[in-house]
Amino acid sequence: MSEYRLNTNELKEAASYLNAGDTVYLSGTVYTSRDAAHKKIMSLIDEGKPLPYDIKNAVIYYAGPTPTPEGHAIGSCGPTTSSRMDVYAPRLLDMGLSAMVGKGPRNAEVCEAIKRNGALYFCAIGGAGALASRCITDCEVIAFPELGCESVKRLEFSSFPLTLAIDAHGGNLFKNSME
Repeated sequence: MSEYRLNTNELKEAASYLNAGDTVYLSGTVYTSRDAAHKKIMSLIDEGKPLPYDIKNAVIYYAGPTPTPEGHAIGSCGPTTSSRMDVYAPRLLDMGLSAMVGKGPRNAEVCEAIKRNGALYFCAIGGAGALASRCITDCEVIAFPELGCESVKRLEFSSFPLTLAIDAHGGNLFKNSME
């Protein structure tokens, strides 16, 4: 297990040497998206309409931040259970999604799509949303404001601590727990 400090724009290249279990302190642009936002994004894709952000090389954080307290960039921002987005993830990965951040295992289709596309799946520490928010320096709602905490937000991570749970080579920290 190794530790790396990486920017989101380095993840596609880093996927060739990162391994499940590695710690990555991630900086750069990340987009929040949960169930409701994924459903709307899929509708836009199906209708051939523009997306709120370019999926290619993007990083999605499965999170619905709480309201922002005065003097902070964001409210509590912990990970959502990732399996809720498994129905959407393979299609987004095939469109060039670079990485996902959440918590918990992924289904076999998602694991195969991660490997097929040289992508990555990171886990953030669940239950530590207030602490995680300290590693987010900027937050802007960019789509679906009517969804409240589930709106799509552009975040700026600064050394956000993550564990690589599923790597681009098929390594999977959850594999034994799912058998």
